[in-house]
Amino acid sequence: MTTLPIRTFLGMLALTIVAAALAGWLGVQYGLHKVHAAPDLDALLHERLDLTADQLRKIDTIEGTFRTERQKMQTEMRAADRDLAAAIARSHVYGPEAQRAIERFHRAMIRLQEDTIRHALAMRAVLTPNQTAQFDKILAKALTTDAP
Repeated sequence: MTTLPIRTFLGMLALTIVAAALAGWLGVQYGLHKVHAAPDLDALLHERLDLTADQLRKIDTIEGTFRTERQKMQTEMRAADRDLAAAIARSHVYGPEAQRAIERFHRAMIRLQEDTIRHALAMRAVLTPNQTAQFDKILAKALTTDAP
């Protein structure tokens, strides 16, 4: 009779571990999707605004700096994903290691979002008043449109 409660407990424990791992993985995938799903503001800027050669040069410099920072944060998020996978594989619980990995991912994701906004505003600063009005509409749409 004592094996039934133990089996039930072990079954529930296994189910809890699987659910926690799945929830963590889904959260990370959702975060990555949101980072990658945003419309390409740079492409829209080049397509819809009549930029001068000087503006293009300045924006290219801004884009180069941002590209480097974005790559750093994406690398950090992938490293946090690996840490989360290792933590779950080692302990099979949502414990301190898993929490640290998720917090690491969130810090990188927040930094990427902040850098993205700074990048957009830096590009906006090189535009004419007419261009900024168009840019503001493009930015608002990029931030509010659900991307696939």
